[in-house]
Formats: sequence, structure tokens, C-alpha cells
Amino acid sequence: MDFSISSYKKFIASFKYATYDFQVFAAFSQNPHQKTIILRHDADLLPYNSLRTARIENELGIKGSYYFRIVPESYNENIIKDIADLGHEIGYHYEDLTLANGDMDKAYESFCRNLEKLRKLYPVTTICMHGSPKSKWDSRDIWKKYDYKKLGIIAEPYFDINFDEVFYLTDTGRRWDGWKVSVRDKVPQQEEWNRLGLVFHSTNDIINALKSNILPDKIMITVHPQRWHDRFIPWAKELVWQNMKNVVKRGLVQ
Repeated sequence: MDFSISSYKKFIASFKYATYDFQVFAAFSQNPHQKTIILRHDADLLPYNSLRTARIENELGIKGSYYFRIVPESYNENIIKDIADLGHEIGYHYEDLTLANGDMDKAYESFCRNLEKLRKLYPVTTICMHGSPKSKWDSRDIWKKYDYKKLGIIAEPYFDINFDEVFYLTDTGRRWDGWKVSVRDKVPQQEEWNRLGLVFHSTNDIINALKSNILPDKIMITVHPQRWHDRFIPWAKELVWQNMKNVVKRGLVQ
């Protein structure tokens, strides 16, 4: 089964065996290595799943960046502390413009309040937008008026990564080519990567590309830990639910 815990272990280990370094996003932003992975986790739901992937990575000697929403289905202080204790980076997965129903000033106040709440658990220096396809608001828009760097934030991937130099893989839509139906989790360079044949559907497709040595040296990988299961019922539930969502998102994109 793809998107199982066992396939996740194989997937992450394959990059290590291919001699990639793993850098948390804050470290990459300050000093990117020549051949490196930013292993980003969007902890949208089921926070225990994030702790499970964090433990797997710790066993492999790998550090990743975990971005938590402030809503109850994501935010769990004990799990956040446990993940930080394993050596991983914690960041804020913000959606404050949606939470404020489009009010820019209220969204910024909410962002500052939630950032400080999270900083009581970890010294957060990077953030990442949560892009719900159901929301008509893009929370990145608050930075048209405000400056997150004045808050001690050093990087946000959609603003501070040069995707001409960093390849992007994301499991959005529970598939590695889900950017085609993604409303927000995509970058303009993906059309060019598609032209070059750097588009993959399954996890094994990526592993085979690694073996063929065709992947770029700098890569950001985004995983959503709630999508990865070994037990059949939650695995099948996620499969069916994501396929239904992809149909709706395809309509929104079109």
C-alpha cells in the first residue's frame, strides 16, 4: 500500500541512503547545504500521526520541520513538546485571515497572539501558510500589509524559497502530483518540472527517480502525517475522502 507507515519509512530512508542532508527550514534559510532536503510536515489533523513520523525520523537520525495549526484538531501541547524534544523544528501553520473572516487587522492580531502561544512551547522562527481549499481567503495576504520579519520570523516557504533552485514535492491530495488539483499548495515552476519529466504519482515513483539519480540536489518535501496509515480502515478512509476532495478541488481550480 502506498501512503502506509512502512512506505513512509522506506521513502524517507531512501533520501538518506542517496546521501542527502536533512535540514530544518530555519537552518536551510540561514545556510543551505549543497545536497539537502527540507522535510516539512503540515500537521493539519491527527497530531499523534505527526508524533509517529517524528519518531521514525528520529530513529533514522533525521530532523524535520513540523507546522501546527492553532485549532483543536491540530494543536496538542504535549505532542508539540514531544516532537521538539526529538530535535525537530516547530513552526506555526497559520490561517488567521480565514479565522478572522477576511479582516486584515484582526487576522494580524490573531497571528501575533497565536505565535506567542506557540512560542511558549518552542522558539518559533519559521511559519507556513495553511491553505484550506474551502476558504475564500488566502492567509498569505496579511503580509501585503504587515511584515512577519518584524516579529522575529526569518522565513515562510512561499516567500523565502527560490523554487528555481529548490525542487518541491508535496503529498497534497494524497498523491505526489496533486498540485494539478491544488488550490494553493503549488508554485509556478511545477509546469516546467512537468515538462522536464519531474512529475511523480506514487511514492515508489520518487524512490525510483532517486535510484536513477535524476532528482535535483535541493528539495523541499511536504508531507501531511494524517495521510499515512498502516491500519486498513483509516488508510481506506483517507483514500476515499481525498479522492472525493480532489474532484471538488479540480472544479475550484478550473
